[in-house]
Amino acid sequence: MKRSIWLAALLLAIQGPVAAQSRNLDIYWIDVEGGAATLVVSPSGESLLYDAGWEVGDRDAKRIFAVAQQAGLKKIDYFVLSHFHADHAGGLQALAKLIPIERCFDRGDFIEPANQRWQDAYKSVCASKRTIVNVGDKIPLKGVQVDVIASNGRLLAKPLNGGGPNPLCSTAENRPPEGPENQYMVGSLFTFGKFRFIDLADLDWEKEMELACPVNRVGQVSIWQAGRHGALDGAGAPGLLYAIKPQVVIVNNGPRKGLGGASPGASKAATPHYERIAKTPGIEGIWQGHRSLLDPDHNTSEQMIANLEDTAECQGHWLKATVDRDGAFTITNSRNGFSKTYKAR
Repeated sequence: MKRSIWLAALLLAIQGPVAAQSRNLDIYWIDVEGGAATLVVSPSGESLLYDAGWEVGDRDAKRIFAVAQQAGLKKIDYFVLSHFHADHAGGLQALAKLIPIERCFDRGDFIEPANQRWQDAYKSVCASKRTIVNVGDKIPLKGVQVDVIASNGRLLAKPLNGGGPNPLCSTAENRPPEGPENQYMVGSLFTFGKFRFIDLADLDWEKEMELACPVNRVGQVSIWQAGRHGALDGAGAPGLLYAIKPQVVIVNNGPRKGLGGASPGASKAATPHYERIAKTPGIEGIWQGHRSLLDPDHNTSEQMIANLEDTAECQGHWLKATVDRDGAFTITNSRNGFSKTYKAR
């Protein structure tokens, strides 16, 4: 009997690490209605939340917490704030009352007076557990490589794997910078085997071009989280977007913010934003947080939109990527259960 127990224990010890290693990488795009809140859960079970949505009566904090519970989390191991704008920092204080946040990462202390409130809110939660990240740093999410490729106005100097000369640069349009906050943010590249996910938050067109020309320093990616929530008059520079060739684009828009609309102070682009995404070389799928009511004739397939309504009763449905170790990934719409799998390139 003792020998049988010993053998069973040995078998469990051998199988345990194998079972742990078989877990997938999960990425949730939480509906914060035109803000940003992206939750990454690594195969090790560690979690990283990138941005925290709006303040808005704790709505976004509650939605983030609900998804964290769905993912089986007891805490957020790492919180990354891309920049000090209300739609990215607003939900953090309320969220910290719902779930522990262990460590925080941000771009530094320079702030424009108009955004002081959001830096103060961030520091009220993160002052004692804060790390200022520089380009080239790695955020230590166990099981996933997280490279900081933009921070505090600086960009990755040398190409990562797959980067190189960009032939688009000779004819690509450039646009002027759009103020410090949209130039200084933290942008990251997540790598899990062949799978690569890029989150540049609201990095502006001018900085995107700097990242892409004369050399594409990023290489090609599996998923691009659309810049500016899909308001591509100030982001989504073709010189970058057509070079990184995402298989899938996730647009974290709201019903009346982002895709189809203009960024503050900018005029609407001549080409509809959705069409610009759709003609990206190699694109295989576009998924949206909301149906855009700003340009209702230019949306993806309804089954690939998480939220259709513009009402107070919006359920806040999320999108999720489940990534296998071979780089294949499946996107699932929590509203209707529709999913689609994409093979690793």
